[in-house]
Amino acid sequence: MHQHPTRHPRIVGQAKNTSWKNTLVDGRAVSYAVAGSGAPVVFLHGFGLTPRAYDRALLRVAGQGVRVYAPALPGFGGTDELPASERTLSGYARWLGGFLDSIGVAGPVTLVGHSFGGGVAIQAAHDLGPRVARLVLVNSVGGAAWSPGGGSVRPIGERPLWDWGAAATGDALTIRPSVTGLLAVTVDAVGNMLRNPRAFWQLSHLARTADLRGELDELAERGLPVTLLWGGDDTFIPRASFESLRAALRDPTVVTVAGSHGWLIDDPRGFGTAMATVLGAEQAPAESDEPVAL
Repeated sequence: MHQHPTRHPRIVGQAKNTSWKNTLVDGRAVSYAVAGSGAPVVFLHGFGLTPRAYDRALLRVAGQGVRVYAPALPGFGGTDELPASERTLSGYARWLGGFLDSIGVAGPVTLVGHSFGGGVAIQAAHDLGPRVARLVLVNSVGGAAWSPGGGSVRPIGERPLWDWGAAATGDALTIRPSVTGLLAVTVDAVGNMLRNPRAFWQLSHLARTADLRGELDELAERGLPVTLLWGGDDTFIPRASFESLRAALRDPTVVTVAGSHGWLIDDPRGFGTAMATVLGAEQAPAESDEPVAL
């Protein structure tokens, strides 16, 4: 298994702020955040949130000498939702290609996705081909596996809704963001649900049942560089699902951290350090057979 070194690369710094812009994709409004300068990194947020909840984390990434683009995905945070027929992972991937066209990013990007955004990122990396140079999955959906009580591995669709809800609640209670971060998470989740409850629950089902192992296998066959960033205390994305992601990718690079599903919101500095490891990987010789613990 390819591993990054246990020493941490130097953190360049932290960008001062994000700026918010608007564009159109297929005639529909899109709101997105931008920070930093340099090679393009596109960040896709988790289900029910917007990039505002990740503001401090995005600034840490931008401090690595890259330009971060973080769109609010369709149906969230001021971005118009997709037509009902397009509310699929393939539809979101097509939308992302249109977004890159609209902001004039033609060259290959590093694509980073958290949770549901990871599922979109997997599909986009698969469908957009050379437009994605590297993929980073942060506690991502798509592994489609669940192990009730640590027993035999079962399809993720068999996981009861009550178990999902309990895991989501328990995971959320472990996050200790700043008052500003907590407010952003709360406003995002409640606001997105109230705007269109039916679409919100449709997308919740899409995130909950996503099976992207076939797409991941193809990405491994192509040789696309993929890194899994994994908060080891996650109960929302089961460990079995993470292991399924890793198996489909044929044992990719893994960077492990202490934290739950939303660890990058809770610990933006740790996320910046993890991303510094990823972004510096091409120059860094491997020195360890164990995942990096930050």
